[in-house]
Amino acid sequence: MRTVLRLASAVGLMAAVVAGTSIVASAAGSTTHVYVNDNTKGTNTIAAFSRAADGTLTPLAGSPYVAGGAGTGVLIGSQGALQTAAGGRYLLAADAGSNQVSVLRIGPDGSLRAVEGSPFSSRGIRPISIAVHGNLVYVANLGDGASGSNYTGFRLNPEGRLIAIPGSTFSLPNTANPGDILFNSTGTNLIGVEVGTGDSSTWLIDSFTVSPNGRLIPATGSPFAAQSAGPFGSEFSPTNPAHLYVSNAHAGGANGTVSAFSVYRSGAVSSIGASPYADGQTAPCWVEITHDGNFLFAVNTGSTTLSSYAIQSDGSLQLIGSTGFSSGTGIRPFDARLDPSGSTLYVVDAALDAVSAFAVSGGSLTELPQSPFALPSGATPFGIVAA
Repeated sequence: MRTVLRLASAVGLMAAVVAGTSIVASAAGSTTHVYVNDNTKGTNTIAAFSRAADGTLTPLAGSPYVAGGAGTGVLIGSQGALQTAAGGRYLLAADAGSNQVSVLRIGPDGSLRAVEGSPFSSRGIRPISIAVHGNLVYVANLGDGASGSNYTGFRLNPEGRLIAIPGSTFSLPNTANPGDILFNSTGTNLIGVEVGTGDSSTWLIDSFTVSPNGRLIPATGSPFAAQSAGPFGSEFSPTNPAHLYVSNAHAGGANGTVSAFSVYRSGAVSSIGASPYADGQTAPCWVEITHDGNFLFAVNTGSTTLSSYAIQSDGSLQLIGSTGFSSGTGIRPFDARLDPSGSTLYVVDAALDAVSAFAVSGGSLTELPQSPFALPSGATPFGIVAA
């Protein structure tokens, strides 16, 4: 219920082995696939699609695949509930209904198979976001309102098993409502975003440096105050590991903004330019940055649009404009990811149980004529990747 209320607030008032937020080529080398965490009630499943060159999606034979843990069957607002690891060999899925993380091996044909021992305990309550860099994995656990809210670290071994790192759990206050956890591209810094409550003192950004043993060291001054109500989705620039972007979702109708920060090696966080940058939309909840680091897209859940920003050389943002969905207003666009080529942006639609697809040309978006693409019956999706 706590998660549903948080999401309702966002909508009504309107986050060898490579980084999990990176998009990597599949083992097959020529075919790419798109995966969605269905968050199905009871046994959780992963929807799997083959991606054609024009961006259209076709369900794989055997999809949806059993994740291993349980979903909640209710909508969850977070970024990063599904991640790839080990050069596209593994898929990591948050099983929010059973306090677990499933690890599935990705076959050359895109099929999924659980590794031995999966699913693994998330070491908290209701995991909602996963960060991956190298073989280091951190999970953000939402908690139940009384306990179990934390960030916890793991090592992903070559067989795909998650091994908890002793002493890595960083406890969060019960008001934190974490929305996203992520590494920068060098793995030297980790950020966690606290969506918080209606109290402005709970709108926070947790910043850490990462020690060689995988444990987190809080930066001096962390947590840092967010710049507006409801910091939500976040993304480091793929080309500049010191630039961080955070959407602010809860400032009310047409008051959405995206913040731009510099994150120093020490973990200290400072504002860039005139941040936060307005988009004139409602409830920007998820963000995605083009692979060249030149453009940022914000998913405005409340106004059912996608905002496009140009990222300037100093990290500041310049609004280009906003694009609507062919499905119309009133739907619930959620997490978004680009395909490996960067030519298509895929957006999970939690109201239609579908994936919307947009052709990308610089900062311009055009929805594909075939979009949206249906998800399996019973899906209440909250995470997407392309691999």
